[in-house]
Amino acid sequence: MAVGADRASFDYIIVGAGSAGCVLANRLTASGKHRVLLLEAGGEDRNIWIHIPLGYGKLFSNPKVNWLYTTEPEPELNNRRVIQPRGKVMGGSSSINGLLYIRGQHEDYDHWRQLGNAGWSFKDVLPYFRRAEDQERGADEFHGAGGHLKVSDVCEPHPLCEAFIEAAQKSGFPRNDDFNGATQEGAGYFQFTSRNGRRWSTAVGYLKEAKRRPNLTVVPNALGTRILFSGRRAIGVEYRRDGATHTAYANGEVILSGGAFNSPQLLQLSGLGPAKMLNDLGINVIADMPGVGADLQDHLQVRILYRCTEPITMNDVINDWRHRYAAGLRYLLSRKGLLTIGAGYAGAFLRTRPELATPDVQFHFLIFSADAAGATLHPFPGFMASVCQLRPDSRGFVHIKSADPAVPPAIQPRYLSARSDCDCVVDGLKLLRRVMGQPAMRQYIAAEHAPGEQCVSDADLLAFARASGTTVYHPSSTCRMGNDPNAVVDERLRVRGFEGLRVIDASIMPTVVSGNTNAAAVMIGEKGSDMVLEDARAGAQAAA
Repeated sequence: MAVGADRASFDYIIVGAGSAGCVLANRLTASGKHRVLLLEAGGEDRNIWIHIPLGYGKLFSNPKVNWLYTTEPEPELNNRRVIQPRGKVMGGSSSINGLLYIRGQHEDYDHWRQLGNAGWSFKDVLPYFRRAEDQERGADEFHGAGGHLKVSDVCEPHPLCEAFIEAAQKSGFPRNDDFNGATQEGAGYFQFTSRNGRRWSTAVGYLKEAKRRPNLTVVPNALGTRILFSGRRAIGVEYRRDGATHTAYANGEVILSGGAFNSPQLLQLSGLGPAKMLNDLGINVIADMPGVGADLQDHLQVRILYRCTEPITMNDVINDWRHRYAAGLRYLLSRKGLLTIGAGYAGAFLRTRPELATPDVQFHFLIFSADAAGATLHPFPGFMASVCQLRPDSRGFVHIKSADPAVPPAIQPRYLSARSDCDCVVDGLKLLRRVMGQPAMRQYIAAEHAPGEQCVSDADLLAFARASGTTVYHPSSTCRMGNDPNAVVDERLRVRGFEGLRVIDASIMPTVVSGNTNAAAVMIGEKGSDMVLEDARAGAQAAA
């Protein structure tokens, strides 16, 4: 149900209609028993480029669907400010991301459990991945069919991708046709959250269905400004819409699903966070919680760019109006072709050292080249491959800079502040060059456009990473789950020390998963919704 007359009281209030928030809105309203309010700072997902997979490149600088955040100057990246795109639209970042469906490694979740988070081992979370998924290939031990999130193969192979996969095999790594199966290691094609050439965001997969239910109220363009408390219990949310301030109350729970930047921001605005910072901003401190906004983790990527020997790249299509219109016509008629590709066509998860138990780097292979994300493609045939360290040791933070909710928070990932991260990135770049130097790939390389042949030593490579490295858009862990004093939520995603308040989104990850984070965020929404409903049933039974 769309927003209509104000209803002062709901069972659940969800702040953020993103990757997890849309899942929650669907699952919490499915029985018809609970009245749910969903607040979203952005608007409806009507922009056509949201729904065309390749259109993600058009959304990097669009303030109507993107928060357009940037980091504070990054000390280890030559004090550069790094873009931090986040979805500000129904579906959140699942509506503007690169569509890659990657869950991470089994060991990631087993590590979460080893840290004391009961119920979060891979065995525990796999049923939620399967429940969410509608796998094009059908169901099996690791995959589900019939779920709300469509997952599909690339529509057709590409000679550059085939060469890349062969080159990885010649370098001693296996071909892997399912990065989300028994093992992650190897090279192959990515799968996308799409179906029939259209993006399948959580707004499309989950929220569209839920909007038809009378017990869901969706309020777009609603900026959450403050959580309301009665003692240590969350009782509602204050939000701003059309210049006016509104208040909604929750009989059951307030659930934050704003993601790794906006969930800690709202907690801090509400008086939960580092006491000194809040006092300095004139915010009444409800709880001194240093962990709120701490432990920010993100994946840094460093791209190597190549000139291609043949005009078979996306550069050649986009830069020629005849090819461009032909690609558009093919997409309209058959939902195939280059417009169906996300932020990666083929890729690999590899170990930089053979003694490692699991891959420590991810390669994204793209059949176009540009100087920056969303920038104009090069005028020559080009392609690129990026190195992404999977398990960074660097830790940053998200801190509000003002008591005004409209002021963006300070975002400081502190990329490459850990020496181990520097070493891994350098090793990853050397490994990528080794793969690209195999005959299968070398036949397509006219020259290494960046960093170029003059970049040889480890010091050169690290300097290149510092000068050009950027986010691969996977912020996490700013409302970290755990049992230690700095953990923000417990294993049932309840904010520690409070009642009626949870965080359910990628910010709860104890450590960032080894790969793209959207699939994990959807899983967290699925598992979190069960926890909310289970606890509600237990509370009702206890009251009876």
